[in-house]
Amino acid sequence: MNDWSLEVCDLTKVFRIYHGRHKSLKSLVTDLFRRKYEDIYGLCGVSLQVPHGQTIAIIGRNGSGKSTLLRILGRVYRPTSGIVKVNGRVSALLDLGAGFHPELTGIENIYLNAAILGLRTKEIAKRVDDIVAFAEIEKFIDAPLRTYSAGMVMRLGFAVAVQVDPDILLVDEVLAVGDLAFQEKCYDKIEEFQRLGKTIIFVTHDMDAVRRVASRSIWLTEGHIRQDGEADSVAKAYLKFVEQIESEEN
Repeated sequence: MNDWSLEVCDLTKVFRIYHGRHKSLKSLVTDLFRRKYEDIYGLCGVSLQVPHGQTIAIIGRNGSGKSTLLRILGRVYRPTSGIVKVNGRVSALLDLGAGFHPELTGIENIYLNAAILGLRTKEIAKRVDDIVAFAEIEKFIDAPLRTYSAGMVMRLGFAVAVQVDPDILLVDEVLAVGDLAFQEKCYDKIEEFQRLGKTIIFVTHDMDAVRRVASRSIWLTEGHIRQDGEADSVAKAYLKFVEQIESEEN
């Protein structure tokens, strides 16, 4: 069996931003190849290897490439160049409500989202009760998702993501949403995954979360890996950097 859950080699992601406005579709088409544009690098030559069972926190300031990396690992974005190898079933919770439809009920969205994550209908049916119980939305499960609060949507999304039995769990800032009781429930589930040898990669600005659950942290700056190492050590270096930047700005 491959020793790695994820392998990334020389990963680059470029977003092309076009400038200028067009008053009509005709002017847009005729000027398509003459428009001014700017290439924004989300990631620049990132390489890393993630062993089975490791929990990694991805940290960095806004715009550093954290979410871009997670979206490429979750196959939401395609890399501009580089190689990504994934060994196992991936479950990703990247955006609040991603994969859900506002007009469908909670139960219908469970089937929709779990199917997107690769489960068959019979497999989903076996997990529905556990998903609903974990999300704590029993009274609202037959109501359309548009009637849910942001916290309810988050709980449902996390419940689906962790109940589909993934080998690799990708989470973007979800631990910062919801009440304290549910956050503790999320931490308990993450610790259960760790005991089962699952691989977890999460993006966060919360250094307490880094210290609590991560064994390794990767600090991104402007699309590059600035530091990769023991979680607490990297978190301390990052906090020192942020304090220095904020003092200079003030």
